[in-house]
Amino acid sequence: MLTIETPYPHKTAFLQLGFRPFFAAAMMMGVLGILMWMILYFTGWALPATQYPIIQWHAHEMVFGYGAALAAGFLLTAIRNWTGLKTIQNKPLLILFLLWTTARILPFVLPYSMLWLLALIDLSFNLFLAIAITLPIYKAHQWNNSAFPGKMILLLIANTLFYIGLLGIWSSALHIGLYAGFYIIVALIFTLGRRVIPFFIQNGVDYEFTAKNWKWLDISNLFLFLFFAIADITDDYYSIPYLTALLALALLILNSIRLYGWYTHGIWKKTLLWSLYIGYAWLVFGFLLKVLMAFLPISPFLAIHAFAYGGVGLITIGMMARVSLGHTGRNVFKPPKILGWVYSLLVIGAVVRVIFPLFNTSLYHWWIGIAQGVWIVAFTLLLFTYLPMFIKPRIDGRPG
Repeated sequence: MLTIETPYPHKTAFLQLGFRPFFAAAMMMGVLGILMWMILYFTGWALPATQYPIIQWHAHEMVFGYGAALAAGFLLTAIRNWTGLKTIQNKPLLILFLLWTTARILPFVLPYSMLWLLALIDLSFNLFLAIAITLPIYKAHQWNNSAFPGKMILLLIANTLFYIGLLGIWSSALHIGLYAGFYIIVALIFTLGRRVIPFFIQNGVDYEFTAKNWKWLDISNLFLFLFFAIADITDDYYSIPYLTALLALALLILNSIRLYGWYTHGIWKKTLLWSLYIGYAWLVFGFLLKVLMAFLPISPFLAIHAFAYGGVGLITIGMMARVSLGHTGRNVFKPPKILGWVYSLLVIGAVVRVIFPLFNTSLYHWWIGIAQGVWIVAFTLLLFTYLPMFIKPRIDGRPG
């Protein structure tokens, strides 16, 4: 029987599929979240809840704000394709979006005595998201994709630990929850990157190419990263830097092999390919810094920002850019030309934030400020380019 799709009849489609509101949210967070961080960092202003330090606020919002929005947008969209079942849209999607948005605003208006309300709303978002992506996978019996609901449940647990620490119930939980959440997002990027980057490269270059992948490497990388994350999170309590460095060295080697297997010269002619490849290379560089930290006086925040600014930043905007083109009916092989500037700016910003402080720590505040400014400009360009796509229906008239 021939199935004919009914053309989408409305003028807006913002709540039709998860990538629309949540990629928009992630991009807005990239602009407004870092702008607020820049203001707080350089003015010394505090949040109304002065017991909520601005450094912890910034870290939390990039992990559980930006990172969770990216995860929601990608997974609610991809799972519909993988399972053939609808994911939430319209009112349920709006509720999820409003929970996320409210949790981003409340730190600027609530006193410390009311932070339990922030925790309730933010954790409700995590719970609702975990349920929304678990149900289609469960109904379709796609157990091979169960890692994604698992990671969202772990993200809920990590965020719960963070708030337990923030509310003064168990102070150590703040650090544990924050870093656990960060490494869950990095693990998600590794999982998605392994799935989509070689596929994008194979289909994106102008000639036949088969990216090399090895099952032994995939399995080894999975378990070694788990052990690495646990070792790094507990390092403050048990002082095991050499174990962390050894695991980081193994991950450095494994992921360098992976990059070698994916490499082909044609990626440098395609903006959506070299951005993802360089982003993955920044993740590898983060492991190198973790190795060197055991022997040299290197700030741990440089490795964190190699993972976060260079790795997660470049890979997520590369994925958002490509997914958004495909799911709005546009040609993924002809992306907007401005993306080249966006990616180049983020590469420059990552170099300023991570590499420059290795050679000149006296200008550390300048490096942070420049990196913040470059990030804001890059995400502003990205937001203004893609926001109309998120709001308007697909150009081919199909629903979604």
